[in-house]
Amino acid sequence: MTEQPDPAHAPRIPVIPTVLVTLAVLVMIALGVWQLQRRAEKAEALALAAANPGRPAVAFPKLPPVEPDILFRPSSVHCLAVESWQVEAGRAADGSTGYRHVAHCSTGAEGPGVLVAVGVGQKPDDRPAWTGGQVEGWISQEPDHRALLTRLGGKAAPLRPMLIARQAPAGLKPVAPPAATDLPNNHLAYAVQWFFFAAIAVIIYILALRRRNTQKSA
Repeated sequence: MTEQPDPAHAPRIPVIPTVLVTLAVLVMIALGVWQLQRRAEKAEALALAAANPGRPAVAFPKLPPVEPDILFRPSSVHCLAVESWQVEAGRAADGSTGYRHVAHCSTGAEGPGVLVAVGVGQKPDDRPAWTGGQVEGWISQEPDHRALLTRLGGKAAPLRPMLIARQAPAGLKPVAPPAATDLPNNHLAYAVQWFFFAAIAVIIYILALRRRNTQKSA
Protein backbone atom coordinates (compact mmCIF):
# COMPACT_ATOMS: atom_id res chain seq x y z
CA MET A 1 0.00 0.00 0.00
CA THR A 2 1.35 3.36 -1.02
CA GLU A 3 2.07 5.72 1.88
CA GLN A 4 0.10 8.94 1.57
CA PRO A 5 1.91 12.25 2.33
CA ASP A 6 0.94 13.93 5.56
CA PRO A 7 -0.92 17.16 4.69
CA ALA A 8 0.34 18.70 7.91
CA HIS A 9 3.95 18.46 6.65
CA ALA A 10 3.29 19.44 3.02
CA PRO A 11 5.18 22.53 1.85
CA ARG A 12 3.07 25.64 2.08
CA ILE A 13 3.45 28.73 -0.06
CA PRO A 14 2.42 32.00 1.57
CA VAL A 15 -0.15 33.67 -0.64
CA ILE A 16 0.41 37.39 -0.03
CA PRO A 17 4.26 37.37 -0.26
CA THR A 18 4.07 35.20 -3.37
CA VAL A 19 1.63 37.59 -5.03
CA LEU A 20 3.81 40.59 -4.16
CA VAL A 21 6.99 38.94 -5.48
CA THR A 22 5.18 37.82 -8.64
CA LEU A 23 3.92 41.34 -9.30
CA ALA A 24 7.40 42.78 -8.73
CA VAL A 25 8.95 40.28 -11.12
CA LEU A 26 6.32 41.02 -13.78
CA VAL A 27 7.00 44.75 -13.44
CA MET A 28 10.75 44.19 -13.87
CA ILE A 29 10.17 42.02 -16.94
CA ALA A 30 7.85 44.67 -18.40
CA LEU A 31 10.53 47.33 -17.84
CA GLY A 32 13.07 45.11 -19.59
CA VAL A 33 10.79 44.69 -22.60
CA TRP A 34 10.16 48.45 -22.64
CA GLN A 35 13.91 49.10 -22.69
CA LEU A 36 14.25 46.78 -25.70
CA GLN A 37 11.62 48.83 -27.48
CA ARG A 38 13.45 52.03 -26.52
CA ARG A 39 16.64 50.55 -27.97
CA ALA A 40 15.08 50.43 -31.43
CA GLU A 41 13.78 53.98 -31.07
CA LYS A 42 17.20 55.19 -29.90
CA ALA A 43 18.89 53.57 -32.90
CA GLU A 44 16.60 55.52 -35.24
CA ALA A 45 17.31 58.75 -33.32
CA LEU A 46 21.07 58.17 -33.54
CA ALA A 47 20.87 57.63 -37.30
CA LEU A 48 19.00 60.94 -37.62
CA ALA A 49 21.43 62.78 -35.33
CA ALA A 50 24.41 61.57 -37.36
CA ALA A 51 23.15 63.53 -40.39
CA ASN A 52 21.90 66.62 -38.54
CA PRO A 53 25.17 68.65 -38.25
CA GLY A 54 25.20 69.16 -42.03
CA ARG A 55 21.57 70.26 -42.26
CA PRO A 56 20.31 73.88 -42.24
CA ALA A 57 20.25 75.89 -39.01
CA VAL A 58 17.13 75.94 -36.83
CA ALA A 59 15.93 77.99 -33.86
CA PHE A 60 17.38 76.94 -30.53
CA PRO A 61 14.80 75.08 -28.40
CA LYS A 62 13.75 76.85 -25.23
CA LEU A 63 12.61 73.82 -23.25
CA PRO A 64 13.47 70.12 -23.03
CA PRO A 65 13.38 67.54 -24.39
CA VAL A 66 15.56 67.99 -27.46
CA GLU A 67 13.77 66.20 -30.27
CA PRO A 68 15.84 63.87 -32.51
CA ASP A 69 15.08 65.91 -35.63
CA ILE A 70 16.94 68.97 -34.25
CA LEU A 71 19.62 67.28 -32.14
CA PHE A 72 23.08 68.39 -33.41
CA ARG A 73 21.50 70.83 -35.89
CA PRO A 74 23.31 74.17 -36.33
CA SER A 75 21.75 76.97 -34.28
CA SER A 76 22.58 80.13 -32.34
CA VAL A 77 21.65 81.82 -29.08
CA HIS A 78 22.21 85.17 -27.42
CA CYS A 79 23.70 84.92 -23.93
CA LEU A 80 22.63 88.12 -22.22
CA ALA A 81 24.82 87.47 -19.16
CA VAL A 82 26.68 84.53 -17.62
CA GLU A 83 25.04 83.64 -14.31
CA SER A 84 27.36 80.76 -13.36
CA TRP A 85 29.83 78.23 -14.74
CA GLN A 86 29.76 74.44 -14.80
CA VAL A 87 32.89 72.36 -15.44
CA GLU A 88 32.83 68.87 -16.96
CA ALA A 89 35.39 66.56 -18.50
CA GLY A 90 35.43 67.25 -22.23
CA ARG A 91 37.16 66.87 -25.56
CA ALA A 92 38.37 69.69 -27.78
CA ALA A 93 38.01 69.90 -31.56
CA ASP A 94 41.71 69.03 -31.99
CA GLY A 95 41.20 65.72 -30.15
CA SER A 96 42.82 66.76 -26.88
CA THR A 97 41.00 66.30 -23.57
CA GLY A 98 40.50 68.71 -20.72
CA TYR A 99 37.70 70.49 -18.92
CA ARG A 100 34.66 71.71 -20.77
CA HIS A 101 33.34 75.03 -19.47
CA VAL A 102 29.56 75.36 -19.66
CA ALA A 103 28.03 78.79 -19.16
CA HIS A 104 24.62 79.13 -17.54
CA CYS A 105 23.27 82.18 -19.32
CA SER A 106 20.31 84.43 -18.81
CA THR A 107 18.40 85.40 -21.92
CA GLY A 108 16.11 88.07 -20.52
CA ALA A 109 14.00 89.01 -17.53
CA GLU A 110 11.90 85.88 -18.01
CA GLY A 111 12.51 82.48 -19.48
CA PRO A 112 14.53 79.37 -18.66
CA GLY A 113 17.91 80.75 -19.77
CA VAL A 114 20.32 78.75 -21.88
CA LEU A 115 23.37 76.52 -21.48
CA VAL A 116 26.41 77.11 -23.69
CA ALA A 117 29.50 74.88 -23.84
CA VAL A 118 31.96 77.66 -24.71
CA GLY A 119 35.29 75.80 -24.79
CA VAL A 120 37.76 73.33 -23.31
CA GLY A 121 40.55 74.32 -20.93
CA GLN A 122 43.29 72.53 -19.02
CA LYS A 123 42.43 73.75 -15.51
CA PRO A 124 39.05 73.09 -13.93
CA ASP A 125 39.22 76.11 -11.63
CA ASP A 126 39.85 78.64 -14.42
CA ARG A 127 36.97 80.94 -15.32
CA PRO A 128 36.79 82.08 -18.94
CA ALA A 129 36.87 85.82 -19.55
CA TRP A 130 33.63 85.53 -21.50
CA THR A 131 30.60 87.49 -20.40
CA GLY A 132 28.12 86.56 -23.12
CA GLY A 133 26.95 87.64 -26.54
CA GLN A 134 25.75 85.98 -29.73
CA VAL A 135 26.99 82.40 -30.09
CA GLU A 136 26.78 80.05 -33.05
CA GLY A 137 27.15 76.30 -32.77
CA TRP A 138 25.20 73.05 -32.60
CA ILE A 139 22.23 71.96 -30.51
CA SER A 140 23.13 69.34 -27.93
CA GLN A 141 22.05 68.30 -24.43
CA GLU A 142 23.34 69.13 -20.97
CA PRO A 143 25.69 66.62 -19.25
CA ASP A 144 23.71 63.68 -17.93
CA HIS A 145 23.99 63.34 -14.14
CA ARG A 146 20.67 61.58 -13.60
CA ALA A 147 20.62 58.61 -11.23
CA LEU A 148 20.93 55.21 -12.89
CA LEU A 149 17.82 53.73 -11.27
CA THR A 150 15.81 56.78 -12.33
CA ARG A 151 16.94 56.32 -15.93
CA LEU A 152 16.29 52.56 -15.77
CA GLY A 153 12.72 53.19 -14.72
CA GLY A 154 12.15 55.80 -17.42
CA LYS A 155 11.22 58.47 -14.84
CA ALA A 156 14.24 60.73 -15.31
CA ALA A 157 13.58 64.35 -16.22
CA PRO A 158 14.52 65.17 -19.83
CA LEU A 159 17.92 66.75 -20.41
CA ARG A 160 17.92 70.46 -21.12
CA PRO A 161 19.14 71.76 -24.47
CA MET A 162 22.70 73.07 -24.64
CA LEU A 163 24.53 74.85 -27.43
CA ILE A 164 28.03 73.65 -28.31
CA ALA A 165 29.83 76.81 -29.41
CA ARG A 166 31.61 76.67 -32.76
CA GLN A 167 34.30 79.12 -31.63
CA ALA A 168 35.95 79.40 -28.21
CA PRO A 169 36.91 82.55 -26.30
CA ALA A 170 40.55 83.40 -25.62
CA GLY A 171 42.31 80.86 -23.42
CA LEU A 172 40.08 77.95 -24.40
CA LYS A 173 39.98 75.48 -27.27
CA PRO A 174 36.81 74.95 -29.31
CA VAL A 175 34.68 72.07 -28.10
CA ALA A 176 34.62 69.00 -30.34
CA PRO A 177 31.63 69.15 -32.70
CA PRO A 178 28.81 66.81 -31.67
CA ALA A 179 28.70 63.29 -33.07
CA ALA A 180 26.24 60.42 -32.82
CA THR A 181 28.88 58.40 -30.95
CA ASP A 182 28.47 60.88 -28.08
CA LEU A 183 25.03 59.36 -27.44
CA PRO A 184 25.49 55.72 -26.44
CA ASN A 185 22.56 53.38 -26.89
CA ASN A 186 22.49 51.75 -23.45
CA HIS A 187 18.95 50.42 -23.59
CA LEU A 188 20.05 46.82 -24.23
CA ALA A 189 22.20 46.94 -21.08
CA TYR A 190 19.28 48.42 -19.15
CA ALA A 191 16.98 45.63 -20.41
CA VAL A 192 19.49 42.95 -19.38
CA GLN A 193 19.72 44.54 -15.93
CA TRP A 194 15.95 44.43 -15.43
CA PHE A 195 15.78 40.78 -16.56
CA PHE A 196 18.69 40.01 -14.22
CA PHE A 197 16.91 41.71 -11.31
CA ALA A 198 13.78 39.64 -12.05
CA ALA A 199 15.76 36.38 -12.12
CA ILE A 200 17.56 37.22 -8.87
CA ALA A 201 14.25 38.05 -7.17
CA VAL A 202 12.80 34.67 -8.18
CA ILE A 203 15.90 32.78 -6.99
CA ILE A 204 15.99 34.59 -3.65
CA TYR A 205 12.30 33.95 -3.05
CA ILE A 206 12.59 30.24 -3.89
CA LEU A 207 15.53 29.90 -1.50
CA ALA A 208 13.58 31.76 1.20
CA LEU A 209 10.61 29.39 0.75
CA ARG A 210 12.84 26.32 1.00
CA ARG A 211 14.45 27.62 4.17
CA ARG A 212 11.05 28.41 5.66
CA ASN A 213 9.62 24.97 4.90
CA THR A 214 12.76 23.25 6.17
CA GLN A 215 12.56 25.09 9.48
CA LYS A 216 8.87 24.19 9.86
CA SER A 217 9.42 20.51 9.14
CA ALA A 218 12.36 20.24 11.55
